[in-house]
Amino acid sequence: MKHVNHWINGNLVSGGGRTSEIFNPATGEVSGTVELASVEDVDAAVEAARAAFPAWRDASLVKRAQILFRFRDLMDRHRDELAALISAEHGKVHSDALGEVARGIEVAEFACGIPHLLKGGFSENVSTRVDSYSIRQPLGVVAGITPFNFPAMVPMWMFPVAIACGNTFILKPSERDPSASLLIASLWQQAGLPDGVFNVVQGDKVAVDRLLEHPSVTAVSFVGSTPIARYVYETGTAHGKRVQALGGAKNHMLVLPDADLDLVADSAVSAGFGSAGERCMAISVLLAVDPIGDELVDKIVERVGRLTIGPGDDPASEMGPLVTKVHRDKVASYIDLGLEEGAKLVVDGRETPIHGGTTAAETPGFWLGPTVLDHVPANSRVHREEIFGPVLSIVRVKSYEEGLELINTGEYGNGTAIFTNDGGAARRFQNEVEVGMVGINVPIPVPMAFYSFGGWKASLFGDTHVHGTEGVHFYTRGKVVTSRWLDPSHGGVNLGFPTNK
Repeated sequence: MKHVNHWINGNLVSGGGRTSEIFNPATGEVSGTVELASVEDVDAAVEAARAAFPAWRDASLVKRAQILFRFRDLMDRHRDELAALISAEHGKVHSDALGEVARGIEVAEFACGIPHLLKGGFSENVSTRVDSYSIRQPLGVVAGITPFNFPAMVPMWMFPVAIACGNTFILKPSERDPSASLLIASLWQQAGLPDGVFNVVQGDKVAVDRLLEHPSVTAVSFVGSTPIARYVYETGTAHGKRVQALGGAKNHMLVLPDADLDLVADSAVSAGFGSAGERCMAISVLLAVDPIGDELVDKIVERVGRLTIGPGDDPASEMGPLVTKVHRDKVASYIDLGLEEGAKLVVDGRETPIHGGTTAAETPGFWLGPTVLDHVPANSRVHREEIFGPVLSIVRVKSYEEGLELINTGEYGNGTAIFTNDGGAARRFQNEVEVGMVGINVPIPVPMAFYSFGGWKASLFGDTHVHGTEGVHFYTRGKVVTSRWLDPSHGGVNLGFPTNK
């Protein structure tokens, strides 16, 4: 079985002895082990990053961009290998893993433009013979703590921008699917990145806490569940760090009666069950405005029945297993909860055939097929709580206003979508909805790399979103310089308060 190490100062490093098992979600079998960092392991990574920072900070913008271009090309050449690692440990199908890698590469492409992104401003003669200009400088050692559902894309929301800005970076990936991080580290080295600029510490809460507390770590980026995001934000800021912590989501799709219901059904199935629903931007609630509910549910059920559920390495598979048994069991428990709360079960993912064979409940591995709950009560836990799995809840509403209120009064504000052919209704929705990312006839409105990703309310703790311009600002500090070069004949003392002249 494979063993996954840390990557510190350009080398694979064994840690303090604790390990955790890595599973193949499609079979439930143990496929390897991963190191779990001790405090000393984290300290070694921080020291390597701290030692590498001065030289990397002073590297020219052109040199940084050249290394980023080479890294981007290497990622592109190794995308199949990276996607295979993701499928083997996360369970998502290969095509979905390839899409994740592609979206990560887009952030690297954005970061290649760092000479332009870090341009400051200049004002001549703000006072007589006095000039003023602004610059942005790197923070130092920064860290990223990333989730299991996107082991390549989410880290790449962070480190290409952080490194391009002149910081050194420590990645703490999920211990459930850690292998992608080491391939990425080796590609950075091949691209010519100096040792110590990019480091990986595998681990659990011990590593997380040490990164949040370490005095030499200046900033932390986090993506995960809301309770942990709140903990990361509060702990990190209490230790004087800049923190952006993206939390959970409960994304709604509001469907108006004039919408194209075939497009809606296609979009709901794609956005609800892609990657087995383990996406923070998955559509988990469909708000059907009367009178379209029955017709729309029939269309969704018909499409779900045509899906092929199977292992990620099978080209015929459209959806794979969930990441762990514990998570599968938690998601499946919401099916019974929904029935207890009064919902109608129209598709039971526990009975879904896997790879044309036995049902999900009978197949070895962490399987749960697409599940559809109809007539879900608006006040139910199934509607309000993040499930993070292939369970689509359909809530019937009487009007646009009722649907909008359910979205705006929810705990989360990550993503949402409206489906309609009415431009006025769509424009009203984008203005009135209290959510950070909005789709109009687009079910998963993940911004392109040159915009920034992030939600509102309990979906974000901190002031800035990831990647894009806000990402550049997160990983840099602004500085304003006011300068005057005196004429040699100038002299004299003036104790008056300085004013513009």
